[in-house]
Amino acid sequence: MKLLLLLGLCVLAQVNIAWADDVLIQPVLQEQRETIVKSSRKTIGPAIDAVVASKAPAAQDVLQAWVTKDMWYRKDDGLFFRAEKVDSKTYRLIDFDTGADMGTADKSDIKQIKPNSGVRAMISTALVRFQLTDPDPTRRMEALIAIERAPEASLLAPLRLSIEGEIDPDIAARKTRIERLLTIAYDADTPTRVAAIEDMAGDLGVDVRATLNPLLVTDLAAFPGAIPEGVNVRAELKPGDDALSIDDAYALLVDGDLAPPRVSGADIRNALAANIVDGKVGGISVHTLSDEFQRARAYVALSEAGLVPPLVTESDVEASLAGYRFAEIYQVADPAVTTAAQDALTKIELKVGVNQAIDLGLDALSLASIYFLAAIGLAITFGVMGVINMAHGEFIMMGAYTGYVVQQFIPDHTISILVALPLAFAVTFGAGVLMERLVIRWLYNRPLETLLATFGISIALQQLAKNIFGTQARPLTSPGWLDGALVLNDVVSISYIRIAIFVLALLFLGLFLFIMRRTRLGLETRTVTQNRAMAASMGINPDRVNMLTFGLGSGIAGVAGVAIGLFAKVTSELGSDYIVQSFMTVVVGGVGNIWGTLAGAAMIGGLQKGIEWMNPSNTLAAQTYMIVFIIIFIQFRPRGIIALKGRAAGD
Repeated sequence: MKLLLLLGLCVLAQVNIAWADDVLIQPVLQEQRETIVKSSRKTIGPAIDAVVASKAPAAQDVLQAWVTKDMWYRKDDGLFFRAEKVDSKTYRLIDFDTGADMGTADKSDIKQIKPNSGVRAMISTALVRFQLTDPDPTRRMEALIAIERAPEASLLAPLRLSIEGEIDPDIAARKTRIERLLTIAYDADTPTRVAAIEDMAGDLGVDVRATLNPLLVTDLAAFPGAIPEGVNVRAELKPGDDALSIDDAYALLVDGDLAPPRVSGADIRNALAANIVDGKVGGISVHTLSDEFQRARAYVALSEAGLVPPLVTESDVEASLAGYRFAEIYQVADPAVTTAAQDALTKIELKVGVNQAIDLGLDALSLASIYFLAAIGLAITFGVMGVINMAHGEFIMMGAYTGYVVQQFIPDHTISILVALPLAFAVTFGAGVLMERLVIRWLYNRPLETLLATFGISIALQQLAKNIFGTQARPLTSPGWLDGALVLNDVVSISYIRIAIFVLALLFLGLFLFIMRRTRLGLETRTVTQNRAMAASMGINPDRVNMLTFGLGSGIAGVAGVAIGLFAKVTSELGSDYIVQSFMTVVVGGVGNIWGTLAGAAMIGGLQKGIEWMNPSNTLAAQTYMIVFIIIFIQFRPRGIIALKGRAAGD
């Protein structure tokens, strides 16, 4: 019996110890009640700090309820609860410390705590300390986002403690990265801070540069005599240099009460007007004060009489400046930190420059693939057949509208694009054959008439598209797997649509080479191109070859229209945006040569992106400069980058 009694006393003692160890949050809330109820961003800080410092088990629940506006207090006794709505007029009260149901209360008997956005931001920052080790990974990720938005030195220690026990590898990596950034910004230990800077020296993240740049902020300071030891000087400046004008240097002395302020012309006139006595100012007649020299004499007289501040002359300015040394001083006093930050930023800037060049190259390659895809059909009709087809852009437009019509019947965007590509080829191939049979065949070797006829067809096709589809842009939606971009780092990225167009351009390059080198149509086309009369004498029908070749070029333009419509506006003027670039691509590359078309697309795409990079605010100017360059280029290489050889070159 005694043994049981002894065990009971031990258990009771342990319970009492546990209750003694548990800190209740309600007394803390009561101490801060007035601050919590009438909270503002300027006054709420001590209340939040008291909740966090209490180390009460319910502290996190209080902060969570507070920030989500679920904390209420009872008017009759001032106690705080978490409230759950029962109906429009009744709420159930939950005790923070025990989690017990404290009954219901009428809405008129309780008051909701509604912190404003500024207060919620401060509560969220305090809540981060608890959320970093929360079992819910979503809460832990929210804590990291909150730290990134509002970093503070006080968050560094709890963040470090939470890294070791983190089981999610992605969250652990993000915690480590943020810890490095906070160490750079706030750690008081110089070696630790420098080591963190060196760890992040090769990182291209914008957040790294945003953390390093404040370490290199400087202030302009003036020192009487020598610059004191221990001051972290970035550079010593001399008044009158490009970095520090005499006016700025003297203004710095004036702001520091180290020199008298200059007196402006307006100040002189106001002082003279305020000190007119019997028609004179300082013994100088008023009617003579229109002269600048007389005004200066009068002002000096007033100054000697102690009525106005003394006039500061240029010699006074030079004398004042001669007594001081000027320097840019780092706000961070430790030179080891600023040196490491400067070295890291230099490495990052070099790496950013290299990656910007890579990104510019990818943009140029992407634009070149678009131009090549748009021009490859023209390379056949204009380069091989010599037909100036001004309606080539409208075949691109027809292909884009074909894709739009297909998506009206097939809602699945992946399947619709797979159907639209061959259908666009078939539609524009048929339109090209029809155009060649009805118009083009009668105008061979008559380039001016061909140009005028195809230009008229171009206008007619545009008007027909407006009549059918209207003037508003029509959507040609890309499949979901083409959304977004391939992001290599914070500098280099390329959209998946551009990658798909690049792949499509390579496929059509391979298809064109296969047709021209491995099929009978290609052999006959090359034969007719080389010598039309000889080809006819060998039994080849030049009219049939021309018809199929024109249809092939038109069909490829239709496929290009589907691809271009995925990122451009599908309107009746779609083709007009690419016809000029298509002709330039073919002419610059070399008429009648597919490799020349590829080279021309690469040159024009790279040139346009390069000019846009130098003048990003004016893309129209970039296109103008590009055209001027091409005109000059053609003067030196009239046959293009890769010229035809043999008999065809002389035609």
